[in-house]
Amino acid sequence: MIAPLTYQNTLSINFTSRPNISSGISRVFAAAVVNQQFCSMLLQDPQTAIQKGYLGETFSLSREERDLIVSICANSLADLAKQVTRSLSNNY
Repeated sequence: MIAPLTYQNTLSINFTSRPNISSGISRVFAAAVVNQQFCSMLLQDPQTAIQKGYLGETFSLSREERDLIVSICANSLADLAKQVTRSLSNNY
């Protein structure tokens, strides 16, 4: 006998413990996702990538956010995101 399919909510997200990601950081990552050239520059020379911006628009980052991104050495965008999230989680 085959048991009927039942819906089980196995996804549990605690939004109150989520780090505070600014719109500026979100825009940096969005630009990196849609443009491989910007992504490469962000990983290799984050200071320049942030200063140049993307498609003529600059990123609204606090000094701490800028310093955080520049201080991270990551080999991939996923690694950079993970380290930023971890650092922000530790600060809040």
